[in-house]
Amino acid sequence: MEIRGPVLLPARREDIDLRTVDGLTLVGELALPAEREPVATLVTLHPLPTAGGFMDSHILRKAAGRLPALADLAVLRFNTRGTTSPRGTSEGSFDGGAAEAFDVAAAMDVVRERGLPRPWLVGWSFGTELALKYGRDHDIEGVILLSPPLHRATAEEVAAWGDDDRRVVVLVPEFDDYLRPEEARERFASIPHATLIAVDGGKHLWVGETQTRRVLTEIVAAVNPDALPLAVEWDDDVTE
Repeated sequence: MEIRGPVLLPARREDIDLRTVDGLTLVGELALPAEREPVATLVTLHPLPTAGGFMDSHILRKAAGRLPALADLAVLRFNTRGTTSPRGTSEGSFDGGAAEAFDVAAAMDVVRERGLPRPWLVGWSFGTELALKYGRDHDIEGVILLSPPLHRATAEEVAAWGDDDRRVVVLVPEFDDYLRPEEARERFASIPHATLIAVDGGKHLWVGETQTRRVLTEIVAAVNPDALPLAVEWDDDVTE
């Protein structure tokens, strides 16, 4: 069958709780390859919860549904404080990206406790702000930024990555609602080693299977390029 939409390829999936240093419980899920150990880990940070973002925002859900099987990746998703999804509601309330620093730290605690290898932060929209603001505080290989609006991450916080040799991969849609490729090149110029990928025809929400496959391919290209090209057909059991 063709791999598309909400299909779930085989994986070991586990509902998990994350604990923050300020005493909150956040809800999440860890997806691991079904029969192998992961070669790397994606810690995903979802779009703005006050605009409908949550751990099931479609690119992140599809990453968890496909990449453990297609690319041997572990995928950790969770709701930041005050955010609700079918998995449940994380305690606390939205703090505009400030106290969410503790949420990122709680996710990285899970990575350490589980011994998950080679963690990367994958942020989408609001999640990119958290990755830029707080990612340098953690033991990660790099950050992948999908549709960064640069509303909350300051110029100084962006420029700080210029003195950090960890990878910064930026996917900017041609028709983004907030930050388009030309302006993005200017605003990320303070990170000389950043890889900025302008996606023709792309929009902020990456709607459609073509855009989904492009985003997942660029993630895997950064984290585990040996798994490319990603399969588009699957012959074994799947869940929809």
